[in-house]
Amino acid sequence: MDKDNELREDQEILTEQQDEKMNIGLPDADEDAPKEPEKTEKTEETEEPERSGPDEEPAEHPDYAQELAGILHSDIPLEEKRERLQDFHDNDIADTLPLLTKDERLRLYRYMGEEAVAEVFAYLENPEEYVKELDVEKAADIVENMDADDAVDFLEDLSESQQDAILAHMDAESRRDIALIQSYDEDEIGSKMTTNYIAIYRGVSVKQAMRALVDQAAENDNLQTIYVLNTDGTFHGAISLQDLIRAREFDDLESLVLESYPFVYDHESVSDCIEELKDYSEDSIPVLNSDKKLLGVITSQDLVEVVDDELGEDYAKFAGLTEEEDLHEPLLQSMKKRLPWLIVLLGLGLVVSTVVGVFEPVMSMLTILVAFQSLVLDMSGNCGTQSLAVTIRVLSDENLTTAQKLRFILKEARVGLCNGLVLGTVAMIFCGLYIHFGRQVPWSVSFMLSGTIGISLTFAMTISGIGGTLIPTFFNKIGVDPAVASGPLITTLNDLIAVVTFYGLAWIFLINTFHIDQLLA
Repeated sequence: MDKDNELREDQEILTEQQDEKMNIGLPDADEDAPKEPEKTEKTEETEEPERSGPDEEPAEHPDYAQELAGILHSDIPLEEKRERLQDFHDNDIADTLPLLTKDERLRLYRYMGEEAVAEVFAYLENPEEYVKELDVEKAADIVENMDADDAVDFLEDLSESQQDAILAHMDAESRRDIALIQSYDEDEIGSKMTTNYIAIYRGVSVKQAMRALVDQAAENDNLQTIYVLNTDGTFHGAISLQDLIRAREFDDLESLVLESYPFVYDHESVSDCIEELKDYSEDSIPVLNSDKKLLGVITSQDLVEVVDDELGEDYAKFAGLTEEEDLHEPLLQSMKKRLPWLIVLLGLGLVVSTVVGVFEPVMSMLTILVAFQSLVLDMSGNCGTQSLAVTIRVLSDENLTTAQKLRFILKEARVGLCNGLVLGTVAMIFCGLYIHFGRQVPWSVSFMLSGTIGISLTFAMTISGIGGTLIPTFFNKIGVDPAVASGPLITTLNDLIAVVTFYGLAWIFLINTFHIDQLLA
Protein backbone atom coordinates (compact mmCIF):
# COMPACT_ATOMS: atom_id res chain seq x y z
CA MET A 1 0.00 0.00 0.00
CA ASP A 2 2.84 2.42 0.81
CA LYS A 3 4.33 1.88 -2.63
CA ASP A 4 1.01 2.54 -4.29
CA ASN A 5 0.64 5.75 -2.29
CA GLU A 6 4.13 6.89 -3.36
CA LEU A 7 3.31 6.20 -7.00
CA ARG A 8 0.08 8.17 -6.76
CA GLU A 9 1.98 11.06 -5.12
CA ASP A 10 4.43 11.08 -8.06
CA GLN A 11 1.56 11.14 -10.51
CA GLU A 12 -0.07 14.04 -8.63
CA ILE A 13 3.23 15.98 -8.66
CA LEU A 14 3.55 15.49 -12.42
CA THR A 15 -0.03 16.61 -13.00
CA GLU A 16 0.49 19.75 -10.89
CA GLN A 17 3.66 20.64 -12.84
CA GLN A 18 1.86 20.25 -16.13
CA ASP A 19 -0.93 22.51 -14.86
CA GLU A 20 1.57 25.17 -13.85
CA LYS A 21 3.13 25.07 -17.33
CA MET A 22 -0.27 25.56 -18.92
CA ASN A 23 -1.50 28.15 -16.37
CA ILE A 24 -4.52 25.95 -15.69
CA GLY A 25 -5.65 25.12 -12.17
CA LEU A 26 -7.48 21.88 -11.57
CA PRO A 27 -10.76 22.30 -9.66
CA ASP A 28 -11.33 20.38 -6.47
CA ALA A 29 -13.03 17.06 -6.97
CA ASP A 30 -15.99 18.00 -4.77
CA GLU A 31 -17.87 21.31 -4.82
CA ASP A 32 -15.83 23.30 -7.37
CA ALA A 33 -15.88 20.62 -10.03
CA PRO A 34 -18.51 21.36 -12.66
CA LYS A 35 -21.25 18.77 -12.68
CA GLU A 36 -21.90 16.90 -15.88
CA PRO A 37 -25.28 17.90 -17.25
CA GLU A 38 -27.92 15.19 -17.16
CA LYS A 39 -28.63 13.59 -20.49
CA THR A 40 -32.21 13.97 -21.64
CA GLU A 41 -33.93 12.46 -24.60
CA LYS A 42 -34.60 14.85 -27.44
CA THR A 43 -38.25 15.82 -27.73
CA GLU A 44 -40.18 17.90 -30.17
CA GLU A 45 -40.05 20.85 -27.75
CA THR A 46 -36.22 20.78 -27.57
CA GLU A 47 -34.80 23.87 -29.23
CA GLU A 48 -31.67 23.46 -31.29
CA PRO A 49 -29.09 26.26 -31.38
CA GLU A 50 -29.66 28.63 -34.26
CA ARG A 51 -27.11 28.40 -37.07
CA SER A 52 -25.76 31.41 -38.89
CA GLY A 53 -27.37 32.03 -42.24
CA PRO A 54 -25.26 31.95 -45.39
CA ASP A 55 -25.64 35.71 -45.89
CA GLU A 56 -24.66 36.64 -42.33
CA GLU A 57 -21.20 38.06 -41.76
CA PRO A 58 -18.97 35.89 -39.52
CA ALA A 59 -18.40 37.16 -36.01
CA GLU A 60 -15.22 39.21 -35.62
CA HIS A 61 -12.33 37.81 -33.62
CA PRO A 62 -11.40 39.88 -30.56
CA ASP A 63 -8.27 42.01 -30.82
CA TYR A 64 -6.32 40.55 -27.91
CA ALA A 65 -3.32 42.81 -28.49
CA GLN A 66 -5.43 45.95 -28.04
CA GLU A 67 -7.24 44.40 -25.07
CA LEU A 68 -3.95 43.51 -23.39
CA ALA A 69 -2.53 46.97 -24.07
CA GLY A 70 -5.61 48.46 -22.41
CA ILE A 71 -5.02 46.32 -19.31
CA LEU A 72 -1.37 47.38 -19.08
CA HIS A 73 -2.31 51.05 -19.50
CA SER A 74 -5.01 50.83 -16.83
CA ASP A 75 -4.68 51.71 -13.14
CA ILE A 76 -5.77 48.30 -11.82
CA PRO A 77 -3.59 46.78 -9.07
CA LEU A 78 -0.33 45.10 -10.09
CA GLU A 79 -1.38 41.68 -8.80
CA GLU A 80 -4.56 41.79 -10.87
CA LYS A 81 -2.54 42.71 -13.96
CA ARG A 82 -0.32 39.68 -13.43
CA GLU A 83 -3.33 37.41 -13.07
CA ARG A 84 -4.98 38.75 -16.21
CA LEU A 85 -1.74 38.40 -18.18
CA GLN A 86 -1.99 34.65 -17.65
CA ASP A 87 -5.21 34.61 -19.70
CA PHE A 88 -3.41 35.65 -22.89
CA HIS A 89 -1.41 33.55 -25.31
CA ASP A 90 2.30 34.30 -25.69
CA ASN A 91 1.80 35.21 -29.37
CA ASP A 92 -0.82 37.84 -28.44
CA ILE A 93 1.56 39.31 -25.85
CA ALA A 94 4.27 39.47 -28.55
CA ASP A 95 1.84 41.37 -30.82
CA THR A 96 1.23 43.82 -27.97
CA LEU A 97 4.87 44.87 -27.53
CA PRO A 98 4.88 47.38 -30.45
CA LEU A 99 1.86 49.10 -28.86
CA LEU A 100 3.79 49.84 -25.66
CA THR A 101 6.50 52.33 -24.82
CA LYS A 102 9.97 51.19 -23.80
CA ASP A 103 9.25 51.78 -20.09
CA GLU A 104 5.96 49.89 -20.33
CA ARG A 105 7.68 46.95 -21.99
CA LEU A 106 10.36 46.81 -19.31
CA ARG A 107 7.65 46.85 -16.62
CA LEU A 108 5.84 44.06 -18.47
CA TYR A 109 9.00 41.93 -18.45
CA ARG A 110 9.29 42.39 -14.69
CA TYR A 111 5.65 41.37 -14.20
CA MET A 112 6.08 38.20 -16.22
CA GLY A 113 9.50 36.88 -15.22
CA GLU A 114 12.32 35.63 -17.45
CA GLU A 115 10.78 32.22 -18.26
CA ALA A 116 7.49 33.73 -19.48
CA VAL A 117 9.29 36.50 -21.39
CA ALA A 118 11.37 33.84 -23.16
CA GLU A 119 8.15 32.20 -24.40
CA VAL A 120 6.95 35.58 -25.70
CA PHE A 121 10.26 36.50 -27.37
CA ALA A 122 10.18 33.22 -29.31
CA TYR A 123 7.22 34.67 -31.29
CA LEU A 124 8.96 37.94 -32.24
CA GLU A 125 9.82 38.32 -35.93
CA ASN A 126 12.21 41.26 -35.46
CA PRO A 127 13.58 40.99 -31.92
CA GLU A 128 16.64 43.21 -32.41
CA GLU A 129 14.95 46.46 -31.37
CA TYR A 130 13.60 44.86 -28.19
CA VAL A 131 16.93 43.28 -27.26
CA LYS A 132 18.59 46.72 -27.47
CA GLU A 133 16.33 47.86 -24.63
CA LEU A 134 17.74 45.17 -22.30
CA ASP A 135 21.14 44.86 -20.68
CA VAL A 136 23.22 41.95 -21.94
CA GLU A 137 22.85 39.81 -18.81
CA LYS A 138 19.07 40.15 -18.85
CA ALA A 139 18.92 39.24 -22.54
CA ALA A 140 21.18 36.22 -21.91
CA ASP A 141 18.94 35.02 -19.08
CA ILE A 142 15.90 35.23 -21.37
CA VAL A 143 17.61 33.30 -24.19
CA GLU A 144 18.74 30.63 -21.71
CA ASN A 145 15.08 29.96 -20.88
CA MET A 146 14.17 29.36 -24.53
CA ASP A 147 14.16 25.98 -26.22
CA ALA A 148 17.44 25.52 -28.06
CA ASP A 149 15.84 25.70 -31.53
CA ASP A 150 13.94 28.88 -30.60
CA ALA A 151 17.15 30.37 -29.19
CA VAL A 152 18.97 29.65 -32.48
CA ASP A 153 16.20 31.32 -34.51
CA PHE A 154 16.14 34.24 -32.09
CA LEU A 155 19.91 34.81 -32.25
CA GLU A 156 19.94 34.61 -36.06
CA ASP A 157 17.74 37.72 -36.16
CA LEU A 158 20.30 39.73 -34.15
CA SER A 159 23.51 41.38 -35.27
CA GLU A 160 26.76 39.47 -34.81
CA SER A 161 27.88 41.77 -32.00
CA GLN A 162 24.63 41.18 -30.12
CA GLN A 163 24.91 37.43 -30.64
CA ASP A 164 28.48 37.31 -29.31
CA ALA A 165 27.63 39.45 -26.29
CA ILE A 166 24.60 37.34 -25.34
CA LEU A 167 26.37 34.00 -25.86
CA ALA A 168 29.27 35.17 -23.69
CA HIS A 169 26.88 35.63 -20.74
CA MET A 170 25.00 32.32 -21.17
CA ASP A 171 25.74 29.12 -19.24
CA ALA A 172 27.81 26.35 -20.82
CA GLU A 173 24.91 23.90 -21.28
CA SER A 174 22.79 26.41 -23.21
CA ARG A 175 25.74 27.39 -25.41
CA ARG A 176 26.44 23.71 -26.10
CA ASP A 177 22.84 23.03 -27.19
CA ILE A 178 22.83 26.10 -29.44
CA ALA A 179 26.22 25.18 -30.95
CA LEU A 180 24.93 21.65 -31.69
CA ILE A 181 21.96 22.93 -33.70
CA GLN A 182 24.05 25.61 -35.45
CA SER A 183 26.57 22.96 -36.55
CA TYR A 184 24.08 21.60 -39.11
CA ASP A 185 23.40 23.02 -42.55
CA GLU A 186 20.02 24.67 -43.02
CA ASP A 187 18.78 21.85 -45.24
CA GLU A 188 19.59 19.17 -42.63
CA ILE A 189 16.91 18.07 -40.19
CA GLY A 190 19.33 18.48 -37.28
CA SER A 191 19.10 22.25 -37.71
CA LYS A 192 15.36 22.11 -36.93
CA MET A 193 15.43 19.95 -33.80
CA THR A 194 15.12 20.93 -30.15
CA THR A 195 16.87 19.46 -27.11
CA ASN A 196 13.69 19.81 -25.04
CA TYR A 197 12.70 16.19 -24.39
CA ILE A 198 12.37 13.59 -21.62
CA ALA A 199 14.52 10.44 -21.70
CA ILE A 200 14.79 7.45 -19.36
CA TYR A 201 16.96 4.34 -19.45
CA ARG A 202 15.74 0.87 -20.30
CA GLY A 203 15.22 -1.52 -17.39
CA VAL A 204 13.85 0.94 -14.83
CA SER A 205 10.57 0.32 -13.03
CA VAL A 206 7.37 2.30 -13.51
CA LYS A 207 8.02 4.10 -10.22
CA GLN A 208 11.58 5.01 -11.23
CA ALA A 209 10.35 6.21 -14.62
CA MET A 210 7.79 8.46 -12.94
CA ARG A 211 10.43 9.94 -10.64
CA ALA A 212 12.78 10.57 -13.59
CA LEU A 213 9.91 12.22 -15.44
CA VAL A 214 9.12 14.51 -12.50
CA ASP A 215 12.80 15.46 -12.12
CA GLN A 216 13.27 16.28 -15.81
CA ALA A 217 9.93 18.05 -16.20
CA ALA A 218 11.34 21.05 -14.32
CA GLU A 219 13.67 21.77 -17.27
CA ASN A 220 11.87 20.11 -20.20
CA ASP A 221 8.16 20.61 -20.78
CA ASN A 222 7.83 18.40 -23.88
CA LEU A 223 6.17 15.66 -21.85
CA GLN A 224 3.77 13.84 -24.13
CA THR A 225 6.35 11.27 -25.27
CA ILE A 226 9.08 9.77 -23.09
CA TYR A 227 12.05 8.32 -24.96
CA VAL A 228 13.71 5.14 -23.75
CA LEU A 229 17.46 4.65 -24.18
CA ASN A 230 19.66 1.57 -23.90
CA THR A 231 22.45 1.59 -21.33
CA ASP A 232 24.92 2.71 -24.02
CA GLY A 233 22.74 5.74 -24.83
CA THR A 234 21.33 4.39 -28.10
CA PHE A 235 17.65 4.83 -28.90
CA HIS A 236 15.41 1.93 -27.86
CA GLY A 237 11.83 3.19 -28.20
CA ALA A 238 9.19 5.52 -26.78
CA ILE A 239 6.39 5.55 -24.21
CA SER A 240 3.39 7.85 -24.28
CA LEU A 241 2.77 9.89 -21.13
CA GLN A 242 -0.80 8.61 -21.06
CA ASP A 243 0.34 4.97 -20.91
CA LEU A 244 2.89 5.73 -18.20
CA ILE A 245 0.36 7.50 -15.97
CA ARG A 246 -2.11 4.64 -16.34
CA ALA A 247 0.50 2.00 -15.51
CA ARG A 248 0.57 0.38 -12.06
CA GLU A 249 3.73 -0.10 -10.08
CA PHE A 250 3.84 -3.85 -10.67
CA ASP A 251 3.49 -3.45 -14.49
CA ASP A 252 6.52 -4.21 -16.66
CA LEU A 253 7.71 -0.90 -18.15
CA GLU A 254 9.12 -2.74 -21.18
CA SER A 255 5.57 -3.74 -22.19
CA LEU A 256 4.73 -0.03 -22.61
CA VAL A 257 7.68 0.71 -24.92
CA LEU A 258 6.96 1.09 -28.62
CA GLU A 259 10.20 -0.16 -30.14
CA SER A 260 9.20 0.55 -33.77
CA TYR A 261 8.74 4.26 -33.03
CA PRO A 262 9.65 6.42 -36.08
CA PHE A 263 12.89 8.40 -36.07
CA VAL A 264 15.12 10.42 -38.41
CA TYR A 265 18.88 10.88 -38.67
CA ASP A 266 20.40 14.28 -37.99
CA HIS A 267 22.04 14.70 -41.42
CA GLU A 268 18.97 13.73 -43.45
CA SER A 269 17.62 16.47 -45.72
CA VAL A 270 14.63 18.43 -44.50
CA SER A 271 12.60 17.76 -47.65
CA ASP A 272 13.10 13.99 -47.37
CA CYS A 273 12.16 13.99 -43.69
CA ILE A 274 8.98 15.97 -44.29
CA GLU A 275 7.72 13.23 -46.61
CA GLU A 276 8.36 10.65 -43.87
CA LEU A 277 7.12 12.60 -40.86
CA LYS A 278 3.88 13.96 -42.35
CA ASP A 279 2.47 10.41 -42.38
CA TYR A 280 2.75 10.20 -38.58
CA SER A 281 0.55 11.99 -36.06
CA GLU A 282 3.08 11.90 -33.22
CA ASP A 283 3.69 15.02 -31.14
CA SER A 284 7.45 14.61 -31.57
CA ILE A 285 9.93 12.49 -33.52
CA PRO A 286 13.43 11.64 -32.22
CA VAL A 287 16.54 12.77 -34.11
CA LEU A 288 19.46 10.31 -33.93
CA ASN A 289 23.08 10.46 -35.00
CA SER A 290 24.80 7.76 -37.08
CA ASP A 291 25.43 5.75 -33.88
CA LYS A 292 21.68 5.84 -33.12
CA LYS A 293 22.17 8.04 -30.07
CA LEU A 294 19.40 10.51 -29.27
CA LEU A 295 20.40 14.13 -30.01
CA GLY A 296 17.03 15.90 -29.96
CA VAL A 297 13.48 15.78 -31.24
CA ILE A 298 11.36 17.36 -33.95
CA THR A 299 8.07 18.51 -32.42
CA SER A 300 4.81 18.85 -34.31
CA GLN A 301 5.18 22.64 -34.05
CA ASP A 302 8.68 22.40 -35.55
CA LEU A 303 7.27 20.26 -38.34
CA VAL A 304 4.60 22.83 -39.17
CA GLU A 305 7.27 25.55 -39.31
CA VAL A 306 9.49 23.37 -41.50
CA VAL A 307 6.63 22.68 -43.92
CA ASP A 308 5.84 26.40 -44.03
CA ASP A 309 9.49 27.21 -44.76
CA GLU A 310 9.63 24.55 -47.47
CA LEU A 311 6.48 25.89 -49.11
CA GLY A 312 7.93 29.40 -49.03
CA GLU A 313 11.18 28.21 -50.60
CA ASP A 314 9.33 26.24 -53.28
CA TYR A 315 7.21 29.27 -54.08
CA ALA A 316 10.34 31.42 -54.36
CA LYS A 317 12.03 28.88 -56.63
CA PHE A 318 8.89 28.56 -58.70
CA ALA A 319 9.01 32.32 -59.27
CA GLY A 320 12.66 32.23 -60.33
CA LEU A 321 14.23 33.38 -57.03
CA THR A 322 17.28 31.70 -55.55
CA GLU A 323 15.66 31.83 -52.10
CA GLU A 324 12.72 33.34 -50.22
CA GLU A 325 12.71 37.11 -49.66
CA ASP A 326 11.99 39.00 -46.50
CA LEU A 327 9.87 42.13 -46.12
CA HIS A 328 12.72 44.10 -44.52
CA GLU A 329 15.45 42.79 -46.82
CA PRO A 330 18.02 45.29 -48.20
CA LEU A 331 17.90 46.23 -51.89
CA LEU A 332 21.18 44.57 -52.86
CA GLN A 333 20.27 41.31 -51.14
CA SER A 334 16.95 41.16 -52.99
CA MET A 335 18.73 41.85 -56.27
CA LYS A 336 21.19 39.01 -55.66
CA LYS A 337 18.30 36.58 -55.25
CA ARG A 338 16.55 37.66 -58.44
CA LEU A 339 19.37 38.42 -60.88
CA PRO A 340 20.76 34.88 -61.48
CA TRP A 341 17.59 33.47 -63.04
CA LEU A 342 16.80 36.78 -64.76
CA ILE A 343 20.15 36.62 -66.53
CA VAL A 344 19.43 33.03 -67.62
CA LEU A 345 15.95 34.06 -68.82
CA LEU A 346 17.48 36.98 -70.71
CA GLY A 347 19.62 34.54 -72.67
CA LEU A 348 16.65 32.25 -73.34
CA GLY A 349 14.56 35.27 -74.35
CA LEU A 350 17.19 36.20 -76.94
CA VAL A 351 16.84 32.68 -78.35
CA VAL A 352 13.06 33.16 -78.63
CA SER A 353 13.61 36.55 -80.30
CA THR A 354 15.96 34.92 -82.80
CA VAL A 355 13.31 32.33 -83.66
CA VAL A 356 10.68 35.07 -84.04
CA GLY A 357 13.05 36.81 -86.45
CA VAL A 358 13.05 33.71 -88.67
CA PHE A 359 9.31 34.25 -89.24
CA GLU A 360 9.67 37.93 -90.08
CA PRO A 361 8.58 37.33 -93.73
CA VAL A 362 5.38 35.66 -92.47
CA MET A 363 4.64 38.63 -90.23
CA SER A 364 5.26 41.11 -93.06
CA MET A 365 2.82 39.25 -95.35
CA LEU A 366 0.17 38.57 -92.66
CA THR A 367 0.46 41.56 -90.34
CA ILE A 368 -3.05 40.93 -89.01
CA LEU A 369 -1.81 37.77 -87.23
CA VAL A 370 0.69 39.72 -85.12
CA ALA A 371 -2.23 41.11 -83.07
CA PHE A 372 -3.10 37.54 -81.95
CA GLN A 373 0.43 36.40 -81.12
CA SER A 374 0.10 37.29 -77.42
CA LEU A 375 -3.16 35.30 -77.23
CA VAL A 376 -1.46 32.06 -78.25
CA LEU A 377 1.66 32.73 -76.16
CA ASP A 378 -0.28 33.60 -73.00
CA MET A 379 -2.64 30.63 -73.16
CA SER A 380 0.24 28.26 -73.91
CA GLY A 381 2.14 29.64 -70.91
CA ASN A 382 -0.87 29.38 -68.63
CA CYS A 383 -1.46 25.75 -69.60
CA GLY A 384 2.19 24.86 -69.03
CA THR A 385 2.25 26.59 -65.64
CA GLN A 386 -0.86 24.70 -64.52
CA SER A 387 0.67 21.36 -65.52
CA LEU A 388 3.94 22.32 -63.79
CA ALA A 389 2.18 23.18 -60.52
CA VAL A 390 0.21 19.92 -60.52
CA THR A 391 3.29 17.86 -61.46
CA ILE A 392 5.50 19.30 -58.70
CA ARG A 393 2.77 18.50 -56.18
CA VAL A 394 2.45 14.94 -57.50
CA LEU A 395 6.22 14.41 -57.53
CA SER A 396 6.35 15.15 -53.79
CA ASP A 397 5.02 11.60 -53.34
CA GLU A 398 8.17 9.51 -53.53
CA ASN A 399 6.17 6.28 -53.62
CA LEU A 400 4.99 6.85 -57.20
CA THR A 401 5.84 4.00 -59.55
CA THR A 402 7.03 4.45 -63.15
CA ALA A 403 3.67 3.18 -64.40
CA GLN A 404 1.82 5.77 -62.29
CA LYS A 405 4.05 8.54 -63.62
CA LEU A 406 3.38 7.47 -67.21
CA ARG A 407 -0.37 7.45 -66.57
CA PHE A 408 -0.10 10.93 -65.07
CA ILE A 409 1.81 12.23 -68.12
CA LEU A 410 -0.83 10.79 -70.46
CA LYS A 411 -3.57 12.33 -68.33
CA GLU A 412 -1.96 15.77 -68.51
CA ALA A 413 -1.59 15.38 -72.29
CA ARG A 414 -5.33 14.60 -72.55
CA VAL A 415 -6.20 17.54 -70.30
CA GLY A 416 -4.07 19.89 -72.42
CA LEU A 417 -5.59 18.55 -75.65
CA CYS A 418 -9.21 18.78 -74.43
CA ASN A 419 -8.73 22.26 -72.99
CA GLY A 420 -6.97 23.28 -76.19
CA LEU A 421 -9.86 22.00 -78.33
CA VAL A 422 -12.43 23.90 -76.26
CA LEU A 423 -10.48 27.15 -76.09
CA GLY A 424 -9.24 26.82 -79.68
CA THR A 425 -12.84 26.52 -80.91
CA VAL A 426 -13.93 29.51 -78.85
CA ALA A 427 -10.94 31.53 -80.08
CA MET A 428 -11.63 30.56 -83.71
CA ILE A 429 -15.26 31.76 -83.50
CA PHE A 430 -14.62 35.05 -81.72
CA CYS A 431 -11.44 35.90 -83.66
CA GLY A 432 -13.23 35.14 -86.93
CA LEU A 433 -16.07 37.48 -86.03
CA TYR A 434 -13.62 40.18 -84.91
CA ILE A 435 -11.54 39.93 -88.14
CA HIS A 436 -14.66 40.06 -90.32
CA PHE A 437 -16.48 42.92 -88.61
CA GLY A 438 -13.51 44.80 -87.17
CA ARG A 439 -11.11 44.53 -90.09
CA GLN A 440 -13.67 44.25 -92.90
CA VAL A 441 -12.20 40.96 -94.18
CA PRO A 442 -14.35 38.47 -96.16
CA TRP A 443 -15.94 35.61 -94.21
CA SER A 444 -13.86 32.84 -95.81
CA VAL A 445 -10.57 34.63 -95.23
CA SER A 446 -11.58 35.64 -91.69
CA PHE A 447 -12.22 32.07 -90.64
CA MET A 448 -9.10 30.79 -92.39
CA LEU A 449 -7.12 33.20 -90.24
CA SER A 450 -9.08 32.45 -87.08
CA GLY A 451 -8.89 28.71 -87.83
CA THR A 452 -5.11 28.98 -87.86
CA ILE A 453 -5.27 30.78 -84.52
CA GLY A 454 -7.54 28.09 -83.04
CA ILE A 455 -5.43 25.19 -84.33
CA SER A 456 -2.23 26.87 -83.12
CA LEU A 457 -3.78 27.41 -79.70
CA THR A 458 -4.89 23.76 -79.45
CA PHE A 459 -1.50 22.43 -80.55
CA ALA A 460 0.50 24.83 -78.33
CA MET A 461 -1.61 24.07 -75.24
CA THR A 462 -1.25 20.33 -75.78
CA ILE A 463 2.53 20.53 -76.15
CA SER A 464 2.79 22.92 -73.19
CA GLY A 465 0.74 20.56 -71.00
CA ILE A 466 3.05 17.68 -71.89
CA GLY A 467 6.15 19.83 -71.41
CA GLY A 468 4.90 21.10 -68.05
CA THR A 469 4.80 17.47 -66.92
CA LEU A 470 7.84 15.95 -68.64
CA ILE A 471 10.38 18.66 -67.76
CA PRO A 472 9.91 18.59 -63.94
CA THR A 473 9.69 14.77 -64.06
CA PHE A 474 13.05 14.68 -65.87
CA PHE A 475 14.70 17.06 -63.41
CA ASN A 476 13.31 15.05 -60.50
CA LYS A 477 14.74 11.87 -62.06
CA ILE A 478 18.27 13.29 -62.32
CA GLY A 479 18.16 14.68 -58.77
CA VAL A 480 17.59 18.38 -59.56
CA ASP A 481 14.87 20.24 -57.65
CA PRO A 482 12.04 20.55 -60.23
CA ALA A 483 10.73 23.72 -58.59
CA VAL A 484 14.05 25.47 -59.16
CA ALA A 485 14.69 24.63 -62.79
CA SER A 486 11.23 24.03 -64.22
CA GLY A 487 9.40 27.33 -63.68
CA PRO A 488 11.63 29.77 -65.58
CA LEU A 489 12.60 27.17 -68.17
CA ILE A 490 9.03 26.14 -68.98
CA THR A 491 7.96 29.78 -69.39
CA THR A 492 10.58 30.29 -72.10
CA LEU A 493 9.98 26.94 -73.79
CA ASN A 494 6.24 27.60 -73.91
CA ASP A 495 6.90 30.91 -75.69
CA LEU A 496 9.19 29.13 -78.13
CA ILE A 497 6.63 26.38 -78.82
CA ALA A 498 3.80 28.89 -79.26
CA VAL A 499 5.79 31.09 -81.67
CA VAL A 500 6.93 28.16 -83.83
CA THR A 501 3.43 26.65 -83.87
CA PHE A 502 1.62 29.90 -84.61
CA TYR A 503 3.82 31.24 -87.40
CA GLY A 504 4.77 27.81 -88.69
CA LEU A 505 1.11 26.87 -89.33
CA ALA A 506 0.48 30.31 -90.86
CA TRP A 507 3.40 29.83 -93.25
CA ILE A 508 2.36 26.29 -94.22
CA PHE A 509 -1.38 26.74 -94.62
CA LEU A 510 -2.15 30.42 -95.09
CA ILE A 511 0.77 31.36 -97.34
CA ASN A 512 1.90 28.20 -99.14
CA THR A 513 -1.45 26.37 -99.35
CA PHE A 514 -4.29 28.91 -99.49
CA HIS A 515 -2.22 32.00 -100.53
CA ILE A 516 -4.14 34.24 -98.12
CA ASP A 517 -1.40 36.86 -98.35
CA GLN A 518 -2.41 37.55 -101.97
CA LEU A 519 -6.08 37.92 -101.03
CA LEU A 520 -5.21 40.45 -98.32
CA ALA A 521 -2.84 42.44 -100.58
